[in-house]
Amino acid sequence: MLDQIHWLAAVTVLGVLEQAYFFLQVIYARRLFGISPPKITGPPEFERIFRAQVNSSEYFPIFLALLWQAGLFFHQGLAAALGLLYLYARYCYFMGYKASSSERLGPIYFSAGVLWILLAVSALGILHFFLSHHVGLNTLQLLTA
Repeated sequence: MLDQIHWLAAVTVLGVLEQAYFFLQVIYARRLFGISPPKITGPPEFERIFRAQVNSSEYFPIFLALLWQAGLFFHQGLAAALGLLYLYARYCYFMGYKASSSERLGPIYFSAGVLWILLAVSALGILHFFLSHHVGLNTLQLLTA
């Protein structure tokens, strides 16, 4: 079983490390700008870092759910590759937002596109599973015929 999920697990750990990195960036920014919790306002430089971290955290559960569904029901390798693309796009988003609010747009659109692809392959994989296991219809066999 582990050989069927090891890439998904590795991408998950990388994602958690990325989230930790973003969180640490907020801590460093708080120290740099003298902003103590629970305050979330301050100079625009701090607010951009804070917002980038919060936004990335908000999307992380969605990413994890889609990564694992796509990997388990469709293809582990494709899901892991898409997961790496998503994590890279999120890193670019964070660094772009840190520099300027307009620098976040390209990476956020790209990461959203990756999420839509993960959603599509997840849905296809789950549909194939239901059709083959509950209806007895092998969609892959129909496609190759």
